[in-house]
Amino acid sequence: MDSELTDKLDEIEAELRRIGYWSENPPDLQAQYAGGSARSYLDAPTFELWLQTIFLPHARQAVATASLPTDSHVGTMALRQYDYHSSVPEAHSLVELLLEFDEMVRNKTR
Repeated sequence: MDSELTDKLDEIEAELRRIGYWSENPPDLQAQYAGGSARSYLDAPTFELWLQTIFLPHARQAVATASLPTDSHVGTMALRQYDYHSSVPEAHSLVELLLEFDEMVRNKTR
């Protein structure tokens, strides 16, 4: 297990909680994604729910099993979500953490 990536994922989760983007009772999006009725973050009710219920569990599993993708674009997705049409100041730290995660994945898989 890669402790640096695990720590980064923990930071992302903590930031989601800190800024109030964490849901204590999220819907079960895993079933929708597993069944193919949802294929990307655009199919989730919100980007935040996608981060919480799809991205974080899948990223943690990839780190735990050393099966990282060769690239990650979650930071770019966050930029589109929070900085494209209008800036969302409370999400800036979250975006930075996600961009750092992307860079760490790229560096680990080179």
